[in-house]
Amino acid sequence: MELSRRAMLGTTAAALTVAGPASAEAAEAPSPGFEATADYAIAKLRAVAPAVTAFPVGTKFEKWTYSTSGDWVGGFWPGSLLLAWLYSGDERFRTYGLDSARKLAPRQHDTGTHDLGFLFTPSWVTAWRLTGDPFWRDGALRAADSLTKRYNANGHFIRAWGALDSQKDAGRVIMDTMMNLDLLAFASQQTGDRRYLDIAVEHASTTQRHFVRPDGSTPHVFDFDPATGAPIGPDTVQGYSPASCWSRGQAWGIYGFTTLHRRTGDPGFLATARNLADFALSSLTADHVPVWDYRAPQAPDDVKDASAGVIMACGLLDLAKATRQPRYADRARRIVDAVSRTCLTTRSTRAEAVVARCTRNRPGEDGVEISLPYADYYLFEALMRILRPREIAEALDL
Repeated sequence: MELSRRAMLGTTAAALTVAGPASAEAAEAPSPGFEATADYAIAKLRAVAPAVTAFPVGTKFEKWTYSTSGDWVGGFWPGSLLLAWLYSGDERFRTYGLDSARKLAPRQHDTGTHDLGFLFTPSWVTAWRLTGDPFWRDGALRAADSLTKRYNANGHFIRAWGALDSQKDAGRVIMDTMMNLDLLAFASQQTGDRRYLDIAVEHASTTQRHFVRPDGSTPHVFDFDPATGAPIGPDTVQGYSPASCWSRGQAWGIYGFTTLHRRTGDPGFLATARNLADFALSSLTADHVPVWDYRAPQAPDDVKDASAGVIMACGLLDLAKATRQPRYADRARRIVDAVSRTCLTTRSTRAEAVVARCTRNRPGEDGVEISLPYADYYLFEALMRILRPREIAEALDL
């Protein structure tokens, strides 16, 4: 059985609501350089994966450091392996990917984090779509149930951080959560229960109202009174300031709003995605690799975050289809080409990751221009969106 046909075993029922417009063709044919980058990523995973027994969280001196629980990034390693299986047909990647994903099983019941989408969408939801095994679907639905417990009905938002019985950060919302909403859309699609999708839409609407500035830039954080839901104001943790624009958060927003538009057909979410994308694209310099914060004082001559670039590229490729605007696909290709030319680990014989020049938390001096597992994952996803659109559409239900 061909791999693409195997993937169809996991194809789910139609979405509860009408998706966005039909896709537009990309502006140009794939560059041969994209295939070379994909081949490099496959070769790197093939060399490194046999020795990996936990979840990579970042590199130190070019070697992965690990979390046994997965932290918030645990879905990206099995997700990368499953995409490698889909791209290459190498059954070893299937085995590695599913074995790794199983180690996330205890996190299905974790109500202490909003990051259940990051944990379970690239791993368990993708595994369901590629294998058709209900084990993965059922676990992802349990994770979605856990995520709904973080919903604040007074403020119409999903709380980002902190234990449910703690008042610390009880009203804190962050842009990253936009990427966790597709797990809720999946749950509604699979169960027919609109409650999950309704929570996702309410959270996105709150983010839309309070995060997005008139010029399309966004803060990392917005705080609310957890008791009343009243807005308090913007803040930041990983950006330069409450008035700045952290580039990875902006990328999460582009991708997340575009995805939720695709799940709901809501034109407002699409307009917001375009607004965010237009700001980010106007802030890129000629090298097409984002600076860590578009409004940091030393920008655009500050440290880079290639992870923000490849996340944004995936969102832009989706946005191009939804808007029938090839210019978004063209800019996405430029970003992927730039990362491929200037941010890979090809010159190092000891590097275990694929993408270099990523920045995790610049204000905290934590992981400045290192490698990060989500950069590798989203680079591979972007490459597959360009090179293997049918296969990635099956894996991600595009």
